[in-house]
Amino acid sequence: MKEHNRSIEKYFSSIGENASEIGRSKADIKKDFLHKLFYHLGRVPALTTDNDLYTALALTVRDRALRQFVRSTEQFAEKDARGVAYFSAEFLPGPHLGNNLLNLEIMEETRQALAELDLDLDHILEQEVEPGLGNGGLGRLASCYMNSMATLGIPAIGYGIRYEFGIFKQEIREGWQSEATDKWLHYGNPWEVMRPEISYEVKFGGRTEAGTSKEGKYFVEWHPESVIKGTAYDTPILGYQSNGIIMRLWKAEAVESFDFSIYNMGDYYRAVEKKLRSENITKVLYPNDENLSGKELRLKQQYFFVSCSLQDMIHLHLLQGRRLNEFHEKFSVQLNDTHPSIAVAELMRLLLDEHDMEWDDAWHITSHTFAYTNHTLLPEALEKWSISLLGRILPRHLELIYEINSRFLEELREKGLNGEQIARMSLIDDHGEQAVRMAHLATVGSYKVNGVSALHSRLLKTQVLNDFAKLWPEKFTNVTNGVAHRRFLALSNPRLASLITEKIGDQWLTDLTSFRELEKYAGDPAFQQQWRKVKLENKKELCKLLAERAGVEVDPAMLFDVQVKRIHEYKRQHLKVLHIIDLYLRIKDGKGEDIAASAFIFAGKAAPGYFMAKLIIRLITAVADLINNDEEVNRKLKVVFLPNFNVKQAQRVYPAADLSEQISMAGKEASGTGNMKFALNGALTIGTLDGANVEIMEEVGEENFFLFGQTTEEVQETKRKGYRPYEFYEENSNIRRVLDFLVSGALGEGDPELFRPLFNNLVQQDQYQLLKDFRSYCEKKEEVFKLWANESEWDRRSILNVARMGKFSSDRSIRDYCENIWNVEPVRLRD
Repeated sequence: MKEHNRSIEKYFSSIGENASEIGRSKADIKKDFLHKLFYHLGRVPALTTDNDLYTALALTVRDRALRQFVRSTEQFAEKDARGVAYFSAEFLPGPHLGNNLLNLEIMEETRQALAELDLDLDHILEQEVEPGLGNGGLGRLASCYMNSMATLGIPAIGYGIRYEFGIFKQEIREGWQSEATDKWLHYGNPWEVMRPEISYEVKFGGRTEAGTSKEGKYFVEWHPESVIKGTAYDTPILGYQSNGIIMRLWKAEAVESFDFSIYNMGDYYRAVEKKLRSENITKVLYPNDENLSGKELRLKQQYFFVSCSLQDMIHLHLLQGRRLNEFHEKFSVQLNDTHPSIAVAELMRLLLDEHDMEWDDAWHITSHTFAYTNHTLLPEALEKWSISLLGRILPRHLELIYEINSRFLEELREKGLNGEQIARMSLIDDHGEQAVRMAHLATVGSYKVNGVSALHSRLLKTQVLNDFAKLWPEKFTNVTNGVAHRRFLALSNPRLASLITEKIGDQWLTDLTSFRELEKYAGDPAFQQQWRKVKLENKKELCKLLAERAGVEVDPAMLFDVQVKRIHEYKRQHLKVLHIIDLYLRIKDGKGEDIAASAFIFAGKAAPGYFMAKLIIRLITAVADLINNDEEVNRKLKVVFLPNFNVKQAQRVYPAADLSEQISMAGKEASGTGNMKFALNGALTIGTLDGANVEIMEEVGEENFFLFGQTTEEVQETKRKGYRPYEFYEENSNIRRVLDFLVSGALGEGDPELFRPLFNNLVQQDQYQLLKDFRSYCEKKEEVFKLWANESEWDRRSILNVARMGKFSSDRSIRDYCENIWNVEPVRLRD
């Protein structure tokens, strides 16, 4: 990198004033890169920074991405194709640059072009700041689906919010999680295109007034307390070798950003007060909703983005000369979880109040437009909004929800349902403070409802939405989640991708089921050796990251036992930690000869207001301090918490893992996608029969999966009989020893009370039946250690895991959506 200024200098004189024709050759890329650096950024060699180099390259690649998008849009229009609008409160796209280079198939041309300028592509890739538009699995899934929709040629647009700040940047201070501002837009975002001409007004508060027109038609007029404007920002999302689609995010702005009359009076703050208040709506991802103001802001966020999106869709529909009563024939709107479900009431409002439709026509369009994906079995995650809050923020929508509910309940009475069933199915929850059940609104207002794994969909129909599934069995279906294997294997694990392509060709990039051809190499010693070498190199790369970000030196020869996901009690990170303590105590007793040398790696964020999750992080760091500083133990065990886990880090972690921990209590995880990414990169799985683990085990074979713990039915039976965790504490000496160690003062700088809340929770409540599954987990870990000692057999099973993961591509998921829900045909991009 030292010589890049002089090398760039030589080429400045050859740059013309006009941009060259967009091409994909090394010469075209080099010329465009220098043009961006000079004419767009106004940089001279002596002042060029690493961020300048990244921005210039990003703009160079963005030109090519936008070209794909424009060509795709033209062909979608020619075909008059039915399209998909994907509504998601989160997107977690990860770094764009490398992914776009892969999808455009210009990675090597770009590397060579930069090398001729004495620049290193890998160094430039590291400069990209990850977009703070999501929190975890929900947002990452949305982005995987966007990539697959583009790859398959699905006319689609992803709608969401342009958050100025991400949820938070996680730091570890004195062992505790600390939240810092995620300023992901600090240096700007070269991938987005601002569309100031695409903006819509969104109303809040105020009152409604009913009336009758001269023609005798009933109408309702909404007199809002405030109005803000949503402005579109577009980011091209590329498919592999094919189409480009758009992720359209909305930024909140004041309708009038500056009150000149107030400014002239000398009140300078009030002159911009409306602008500041308006922009708060898209300021931060998921405000803390422990208090009323946080709940209000979150509701405003959700309504803001669905209102802008629906107005935009109606505008596009009418712009193409179509009639509004055909809206549902040309669009399918997928609600990604419950967050966008207020869209049902908003589309009704737009059709009734803004476009003068009759109720029955508007409801027909609405109920044939939306499809709803449920992502959770946790009751607390099925959003409810109090009547008082909803009525104050969205008075017209509350009226519409009451009317929808009234008509729905009348339908139930006509079908002969009893009062108890009707109360359970009502959109209004009358227990305690009255609230609107948003999952019920989404279910009633959608033509399809799907879960995200076979187990989850079954539990959705038999438990969470049982009454609705009985009423409308044809409405419920399953689409098992998938992952963008091009990002999480081809891009993030190039060594393994290259080895696989060398053996079976590159058709797997568009057809992951071709991985089955790897099975015949699973027992080949030479191939196993190559496989093992790839894994070791990936582990060495992760070791560098762990040393840099967590300050822990790890031996890459160790078994890398990894659990990276949101920190939550139901995901049971503390089950793994208690087992680590058990291993530590065994070694201290001189009984650790059968324990494989292991590095236990954790990562994930806890919600800022979730005390127990934060305490679990503190426990992990306390155990890490104890073990990593004990010379008698640390040659055998290491514990690392990697802070601020994100897509960028995930691309280093998944390829290096030997063992994937998927240990949530059965019946709690809807699907999971980390489990798929680990297995896709050759990690074996230890897990319960929860979420997509069930289907992963079916595909890879039970003999290649370390299964432990209760089934969903056994969990429910344990609860029904009256679970008494204290009995396990009393009767199991291992459990008692480990839990007593928590409150012995040996952890957390000698404070015996630090982990007392965790101890009390486990022995008194243990909501997620950790103690019930502890023995089974420990026994299965002994099997892991034994297999790890058999290098050839471990490698064979690792290869088989990868070979049998073809089902879990997001391409397959999107095909399922197209065939079973959206009724959408792909449009392939012509050369």
